[in-house]
Amino acid sequence: MSPKAVVVGPPGAGKTTVGELLAERLGVAFRDVDADIVEQAGKSISDIFTDDGEPEFRRIEREAVARALAEHQGVLALGGGAVLADETRKLLAEHTVVFLNVGMAEGVRRTGLSTARPLLAGVNPRATFKALLDARLPLYREVATVEVDTDKHEPEGIVDEIVATLEGS
Repeated sequence: MSPKAVVVGPPGAGKTTVGELLAERLGVAFRDVDADIVEQAGKSISDIFTDDGEPEFRRIEREAVARALAEHQGVLALGGGAVLADETRKLLAEHTVVFLNVGMAEGVRRTGLSTARPLLAGVNPRATFKALLDARLPLYREVATVEVDTDKHEPEGIVDEIVATLEGS
């Protein structure tokens, strides 16, 4: 048992939106690890960051990702920072991973520099987003089986590209 596709990418890439559409197109269930974490913790991700700190959130996230990869057979969306963990990247090597790439300007526009995204809250969210992209881009590419640019593309078109790539492989 393993997911048909695992969707990764930075905040604003469209992991949930595209993941839900991809699951629908493939006729499988969709699961979002961030939603699993919120349900398990009984509080929002920003509250976990505030109350317990990022290291505790990352610990919970690693466990949630490993569990979801083992249990779920559909499309699975991971949180933007899940690829930071070595053990998660090792687990992803056994799966089809779709990296939704988003440029900085578009990512900032889509996230609206939301306070619901704890790592983007702060004095200079644009600089924070750029640093986040710079740090994570090599990791997303390391785990990716498929990379799709989401800038200037509608979710349906992105899903068309993913399905065509998956069917061709």
